[in-house]
Amino acid sequence: MLEACEAFVTYESGIILERQGFEVNDEPVWILGREYDTKTKLDELHSDVKSRLLLTYRRNFPPIGDSGMTSDRGWGCMLRCGQMVVAQALINQHLDKKTAVYSIHQLAQMGVSEGKEIGQWFGPNTVAQVLKKLSGYDEWSSLKIHVAMDNAVVIEEIEQLCHQKISLSEISTWSPLLLVVPLRLGLLNINPIYIDSLKACLQMPQSIGMIGGKPSQALYFIGYVGDDVVFLDPHLTQNAIDFDEEEFDDSSYHPATCARISFQSMDPSLAVCFSCTTHSEWKDLLQQFKDMTETGKKQNLFEVCSQRQAEWHPTTTDLADEAIALDSADSDEEFEILG
Repeated sequence: MLEACEAFVTYESGIILERQGFEVNDEPVWILGREYDTKTKLDELHSDVKSRLLLTYRRNFPPIGDSGMTSDRGWGCMLRCGQMVVAQALINQHLDKKTAVYSIHQLAQMGVSEGKEIGQWFGPNTVAQVLKKLSGYDEWSSLKIHVAMDNAVVIEEIEQLCHQKISLSEISTWSPLLLVVPLRLGLLNINPIYIDSLKACLQMPQSIGMIGGKPSQALYFIGYVGDDVVFLDPHLTQNAIDFDEEEFDDSSYHPATCARISFQSMDPSLAVCFSCTTHSEWKDLLQQFKDMTETGKKQNLFEVCSQRQAEWHPTTTDLADEAIALDSADSDEEFEILG
């Protein structure tokens, strides 16, 4: 019996599972913008977690391109986290509809355009760029994916992306938005000054979590309790499901439980994600970003600006002035000579 189970699912070794599930305590639990009191809503909390989509490693699926790979074990965890983010955004928009645009095959093959060979591990920013490119081929869903680069959420760019003008009319419609903001919040570990801001993001109703984890071990973070961040883990290898069958068991796409690690155990490279299905939700999200930074108690994770600032291109005069300034320095004491 044990061998049969191992043939169906394999859990990757080396994954840190410090704490699983929840216990009754005074700390509220936040799951994708929803607050739970474990003293009165523990069963409701467990039901919420179990209702989420869990996308893990799979084996025995059709080969990816010419690579011959029929499993993503050991390299596909960040792609699976990316799938979970998109799945949550699509659930917010369409509830129970399904699409194959963001399959592991499409993600892996599109990753080649980002310099990632099939079988290589992805980081949060790379998977965000891949998801953005794939969204351009999504004829079923109107979801727009925007990746906010350089720690800047530019309002004009998102408004232009999501507003679709109706022909022969000035009226425009809003296409649902998946906003991904890649961040680097430290060198080796997350700087503690950013933790309260990450918590604030996870409290927002538009939050669909964060993708990050540990080096070469991606996790999908969906909430927090106290100083622990709650995550779903893709490092479980299961057999592929044949969706062409009239009936199939989808239980393997839902978690039995979740796990937790401390915020400071996270890798500092991560991406916060938000879903705005309507323009009013987008406006509300902007107000929450503003409120978060105006309190003066939280460190800015990123900037929100109306327009992207023009890039500075130095002129010949600028370069000459800089050279003169360096030549006129009194001594070399202010500079570190490398050599």
